[in-house]
Amino acid sequence: MLSFLGETSGGHWLSFLVGIDAALVLSGAVLTSYVGVGGLMERMALDRILPSFLLKRNRRKSPYFIFILFFALCTSILFVTHGDLPSLAGVYTIAFLSVMVLFGIGNLLLKFNRKHLPRPERASFLAVFIAIASVIAALLGNIFLNPEFLGTFFEYLAPTLFVVFFMLYYHYILRAVLLFIDYIAPDDSKFFKNWNRVTKSKLQKLTGKQFVFFTNNDNVETLNRVMLYIKENEPTKRIKIVAILDEGMKAANNLKSDIEVLDRAYPDIKIQFVEEPGKFGPEKINELSKRWNIPINFMFIGAPGEQFPYKVQQLGEVRVII
Repeated sequence: MLSFLGETSGGHWLSFLVGIDAALVLSGAVLTSYVGVGGLMERMALDRILPSFLLKRNRRKSPYFIFILFFALCTSILFVTHGDLPSLAGVYTIAFLSVMVLFGIGNLLLKFNRKHLPRPERASFLAVFIAIASVIAALLGNIFLNPEFLGTFFEYLAPTLFVVFFMLYYHYILRAVLLFIDYIAPDDSKFFKNWNRVTKSKLQKLTGKQFVFFTNNDNVETLNRVMLYIKENEPTKRIKIVAILDEGMKAANNLKSDIEVLDRAYPDIKIQFVEEPGKFGPEKINELSKRWNIPINFMFIGAPGEQFPYKVQQLGEVRVII
């Protein structure tokens, strides 16, 4: 429309200029989508919500599998909708509004579960509820107007959720496979013996990964919540509880005894307490990650307070768990 108005008011040159500007804007939007999806899927793969092969990089350190997969998905939806722009727009609208609803729900969850996190902007409960209700109304309106677009949306959502839940419960699936093999396998079957060996190897590799929790002289109640999180959400059998201390400082007297209590309370998880000299920050986290060969996304902290000298994103891939 702008190109047509440019041609009627300024001539062919203005219409051509508007077309070039539109192409540049579209190119920027496409590049932005690739950057955003690349960062999101890389983060999900690091947290083992998506398969780890997506993290493989080329010589230029680009996770090319992610971009190939995203291109394939975008191309496939173009074929599924037969290139019909209203259909593409309808599927995108449902996806976008669903994400906006999840943003609001995520905000509420942060208010309840991470209320001590420092934040530059604040929104009241009422404002968040109104925002969620408004977006849900828009989402339902689009679904009622074009219910066929919802079917296309679920065609992509269902396999995505299958992959996510498979990765989340991968260790439970491996254990179920072992039970299945033990139940049906003949004693002299070489195939089932090899299957059993491979499954046990994968499970051992999964549970053998070590995690790190940075403590600031936390009490036994906080440390117990950490152990409960590890037990319920991570398949690991090993954890380091690390106290980073300035020169001349020592850990609280009761910290070691509290950890010994937790070690007896959780016999399935091997707890190692480490007193590390230095100052807690991004540099120390990177140093420990390289020294212990533990990925940064396997390192946890509690929710920092308002006086915490760093923003959470400055700590890299460290996760806030309590």
